[in-house]
Amino acid sequence: MSALQTMTEDLALQMLARNGVAVIWRLNLAAAEAHRTGHPQSAAALIDLADAAEDAWLRAQGERRLS
Repeated sequence: MSALQTMTEDLALQMLARNGVAVIWRLNLAAAEAHRTGHPQSAAALIDLADAAEDAWLRAQGERRLS
């Protein structure tokens, strides 16, 4: 895992802890807005962050089912 991926995952976990699962939707909305306003690199970064948050949330859900 690269340093950028680790940083993205760490930030996603912090955002999930602070704001709950709704942060995934908010990040996707922010990415759409960034794309619409001509900021494709920002949009891509926001999508990466949303994906990392969703992956972490799904892992946590899977662990709860196994318990």
